[in-house]
Amino acid sequence: MLARLRFPVAQSRGRRYPEPFHPYRNEFQRDRDRVVHSRAFRRLEAKTQVFTPGLSDHFRNRLTHTIEVAQIARTLAHALELDEDLTEALALAHDIGHPPFAHAGEEALDRQMARFGEGFDHNLHALRIVESFEQRYARFPGLNLTFEVREGIVKHSHDYAPGERPELDDYQPGRRPPLEAQLIDLADEVAYNTADLDDAFSAGMLSAGDVAACVPRYLSIHDAAETQFPGATDRERFHESLRQLVDALVTGLIEGTVAAAERSAAATIDDVRAFPERLAAFTPEAAETSRTLKRFLHRTVYDSPALNEGRQFSMAMIEELFQFFVDDPGKMPGGYSQQAACEPVHRVVCDYIAGMTDAFFRRTYEQMLGRAAIPPLS
Repeated sequence: MLARLRFPVAQSRGRRYPEPFHPYRNEFQRDRDRVVHSRAFRRLEAKTQVFTPGLSDHFRNRLTHTIEVAQIARTLAHALELDEDLTEALALAHDIGHPPFAHAGEEALDRQMARFGEGFDHNLHALRIVESFEQRYARFPGLNLTFEVREGIVKHSHDYAPGERPELDDYQPGRRPPLEAQLIDLADEVAYNTADLDDAFSAGMLSAGDVAACVPRYLSIHDAAETQFPGATDRERFHESLRQLVDALVTGLIEGTVAAAERSAAATIDDVRAFPERLAAFTPEAAETSRTLKRFLHRTVYDSPALNEGRQFSMAMIEELFQFFVDDPGKMPGGYSQQAACEPVHRVVCDYIAGMTDAFFRRTYEQMLGRAAIPPLS
């Protein structure tokens, strides 16, 4: 496969603050473990993925989604003969910067920061978390992760041009990240496309027939399952089809990445970094299936009235609480209110809200604004 393009852990640029080597864990394994033991990682359990937990105990949250991404990403790395530990560390860290209330929370914070000429990006916030906010060690701030993991956190889903983000100048803007990091965004895509189908099916928002009518690749899988399992329930056939859809997308990503690497003639890690395009890619058929799934999910699930009402209410609450703390930063806990005395208040407020779980946000909103943090009945 692509063993020649595996990032060698021995070639890591190391940590910002030098540390002794561990006797039986390599540097990327240590990074993985530090992410898993961080508070930001644990908080993912209480952050919404798509469906709020009040609807069912079985829907994905941000943590279970992250575990599914890590499983897919590690499978990809193993099949492609890349570094599994680096890939897993990046997969586990890829969402730790997400605020409460899923993408609605990110959009709301981005809007509020735009008022001050700035923005909010969960990947850049994740870098701030691992470099500064996590305080677990006496010898250095943050988690002191290796350069490659920090680089992958900010670049796994976006390539930055030189000067585009001056604060990222240390992370080789204009060059691609290692192939392990390039896999994360597409593994994420496989995970959320298929998991959101599963959760929406459980929520009664769609049927297997609805998916089959709009996604040709799923139709062929669905028809085969109907023939192969005539005595199974609709739910059993749906899950059998979904399992095969995951397999088809992962296989398409493996084959597409191998084909792209061969066309590029990349022979070394430096070739991967210098290549003008990313080498992690779906085959054309798998890419079209993924795009079709996204369009179907947006139309049927993400933009549905049932989810849109909650999303708009969550964004309004974030706007209110954000302004409340900007007007009165002393109402934030001690550490944040002290920061606000010497740093831009809007930046500190954004960091505080971004770190909240859904439930903690609701409690804080109700305590500070004296109003119930639940959507009004229609």
